[in-house]
Amino acid sequence: MNSFTVRLNFHGDLPFFVRSKRRHEIIERGLAEKPSVKDVIESCGVPHPEVDLILINGEPVDFHHTLGANVDVDVYPVGFLPTFVTNKRLQITHFNKFVSDVHLGRLSRSLRLLGLDVAYLSAAEDRQLLKAMQRENRALLTRDRRLLMHAVVQNGYYLRSQYATEQTIEVIRRFDLLRSIAPFTRCLRCNAPLEKVSKAEIMEKLKPLTKIYYEEFRRCSGCGQIYWPGSHFSKLQKRIAELHAQFSKSAA
Repeated sequence: MNSFTVRLNFHGDLPFFVRSKRRHEIIERGLAEKPSVKDVIESCGVPHPEVDLILINGEPVDFHHTLGANVDVDVYPVGFLPTFVTNKRLQITHFNKFVSDVHLGRLSRSLRLLGLDVAYLSAAEDRQLLKAMQRENRALLTRDRRLLMHAVVQNGYYLRSQYATEQTIEVIRRFDLLRSIAPFTRCLRCNAPLEKVSKAEIMEKLKPLTKIYYEEFRRCSGCGQIYWPGSHFSKLQKRIAELHAQFSKSAA
């Protein structure tokens, strides 16, 4: 077949992924076969879970659309849609179950601290992460773009920052999780829900000073770890208030 040219324009923060020194310029690809638009987008370095809208010559298409002629392709991330397109999203905006890769232990703990459901296996291989993602219907959190490009990944996010605090804010913003925050409800060790337990039931497991100064306790329904609202709890409450203030400010 005759060769043709595809012109790709990546909007929002998607140029972050583009493997080119000219990230903010239109990218031209000469093609001699008929690939899917998903394959062409990912060949530029942009994982498909980061793409929320694709317009070809101004018309919305899905990832399976086949390219076979000269076209202009506009690619938009989540949260950066043109005002004239409202019902052609390719991604789910809200998601509340996650699996994180082995390099995101601090982020996993931070999200669990906020009561969010995050599966984390410190020694898991990529195939194990993908199986857990599929089996439990979780969104994948990672800083490995190749892993995010895997065909079985339907929902996922690439963390821009390397720091857990900033990553936490990224995840809350991307998946609209502010109203899902429920601190002190999930085990930091194993991710299972916490249940209220009476002091009398666990008295023999408490340290002397803990017996004196605390009356409210929760126990992990999975591993049995015991929690109480110590000094860390007030710090957590302050942190959550700061998150609410930050998101309220950005929404104004």
